Amino acid sequence: MTRKVSRRLQELQKKVEERAYDPMEAMQLLKDTATAKFSESAEAHIRLGIDPKYTDQQLRTTVALPKGTGQVIRVAVIARGEKVTEASSSGADLVGSEELIDEIQKGMLDFDVLIATPDVMPQVAKLGRLLGPRGLMPSPKGGTVTFDVAQAISEFKAGKLEFRADRTGIVHVLFGKASLARRIC
Repeated sequence: MTRKVSRRLQELQKKVEERAYDPMEAMQLLKDTATAKFSESAEAHIRLGIDPKYTDQQLRTTVALPKGTGQVIRVAVIARGEKVTEASSSGADLVGSEELIDEIQKGMLDFDVLIATPDVMPQVAKLGRLLGPRGLMPSPKGGTVTFDVAQAISEFKAGKLEFRADRTGIVHVLFGKASLARRIC
């Protein structure tokens, strides 16, 4: 079954050529083709030519974008003691300990990043089946398991991204919004 392409999308497809664009030219094209009634996402999908089933060919890393992504990131922090007050004063949207773990087990997933301190990770491990498939499980490699909660919150709110190669060796990264391109160009 063939899908009908809208007139708006047909007009936008005519503006895009099959060639490599310079970065500033690509940003201008992104700005010109963003005509939807909402702020459209800008993504990069890069085929690396790797086989991630081998450990030496896996890719998982974080990058801090200088201007952020243009998105509002909701950060949840699971900690104990004075780290709870430190997290709430640093701008975390959700802060708690065992009570937050219970809410997450009941299905409350109203956050984009979950940061945890190492001392609560045995309790957070119970959430692995719920958080793992959604990519929300805290990990030391991603910088989401740390005692320096204030710095982690500020980094993720500022636009730190975590990405990895999928099982076919392709990296999918949302790097901004079309409204952000309007501010840069």
